[in-house]
Amino acid sequence: MVDAKICGINDATAMRTAVAAGARFVGLVFYPPSPRSLDPAAAADLAALVPDGITKVGLFVDPDDDFIDAVLDAVSLDMIQLHGSEPPERCQALRARTGLPVMKAIKVSTRDDIDAADAYIGSVDWLMFDAKAPADLAGALPGGNALTFDWTLLSDLTFPVPWMLAGGLDPDNVAESVRESGAAIVDVSSGVESAPGRKDPARIRAFLEATGTL
Repeated sequence: MVDAKICGINDATAMRTAVAAGARFVGLVFYPPSPRSLDPAAAADLAALVPDGITKVGLFVDPDDDFIDAVLDAVSLDMIQLHGSEPPERCQALRARTGLPVMKAIKVSTRDDIDAADAYIGSVDWLMFDAKAPADLAGALPGGNALTFDWTLLSDLTFPVPWMLAGGLDPDNVAESVRESGAAIVDVSSGVESAPGRKDPARIRAFLEATGTL
């Protein structure tokens, strides 16, 4: 059994599907350039659909304090996910400011990128390893670009905090990604969409079924 996070949920049908199908984490995006981004009021409505025991994660990209405060004043979140270029000191400061656990996304294309996670130990509660977009990818977002990386780069590593695998996962490749990386928790966004920012309930169910039968 592998736990899963369905990220970038932006409508009630997708949220209800993720909850009913067994997601352990649900992600709400607060990054306006993303097609999955939500305003705080809409996010609050979706968060209200999530029962106890499922972790509500807010995804931010290099947020300032005012923005974080405005979102948290409206939305009941359980974890902050930082998906920009936040240094360890900023992660630690936001953890102290919000009182919430912080997960830092590490963008990966080589083993050196994974080694960069060491600098965050002690400043974050979770790590996420996501695919790094190539410099020449037009319109690249900080995440959700449907790109993968070499999962075997993680296969012989351990970390003192829990971590998630992300980047181009979908119902067809998630089993392989877990076998090759050793991940216990996986994250998906674009891989369960019918179009950018439009979650497909059937693909959500298929992804969660795949994680449950590994």
